[in-house]
Amino acid sequence: MLVEDIMRRSLITIEPEDSIRLALLKIHQHRIRHLPVVSEGKLVGIISDRDMRDACPSIISTPHNEDEKILDTPVSSIMRKNVITAHPLDFVEEAALALYDNCIGCLPVVVNGELKGMITETDILYTLIELMGVHHPSSHIELEVEDKAGLLADVAQIFKEVNCNVTSVLVFPGKQPGKKNLVFRVQTIDPRNIVSKIEKAGYRMIWPRESEGLL
Repeated sequence: MLVEDIMRRSLITIEPEDSIRLALLKIHQHRIRHLPVVSEGKLVGIISDRDMRDACPSIISTPHNEDEKILDTPVSSIMRKNVITAHPLDFVEEAALALYDNCIGCLPVVVNGELKGMITETDILYTLIELMGVHHPSSHIELEVEDKAGLLADVAQIFKEVNCNVTSVLVFPGKQPGKKNLVFRVQTIDPRNIVSKIEKAGYRMIWPRESEGLL
């Protein structure tokens, strides 16, 4: 899946010479956390709700005339200029890694400097939910296998034999050396028949576990 498949295209933006007052108004009116700063369609910076909180005066300690002076200051004075961005043809997992590695909440999507969209941590989370199929009635089945080629296909054959549709598959290293875990999300709310066949085939179930009364 590509960034262009999930990015938001209808964006609220602001220009560098606009005031902090206007930026604050847009953030509150549209209930957004990030405000791209553009000039002639080109991305030149970004402002977050945290930047706004840091810049806005305190109603306790700041005189009223000083409040007005700060609020009338151009956003160019507080915007972040070195913006980490994504390209529409980047993979979603690469965008997720960029968000995580840089501890940021959004990635403006640009092509040749021109702002095309925005992707946020919320967009990534929703995409993960969709990819894993957890927004539909289903069951989680997890088992441990040897870290050898072809075992995923062998296990998938079991689902085919019982005519059960698989909505998502995850593979990750197991807790023991030479092992890996296979996680399936399957379209059934009663996985007992599938689990029984998987165990008869010699695989160790991680979830559900009959010993804990989960079957």
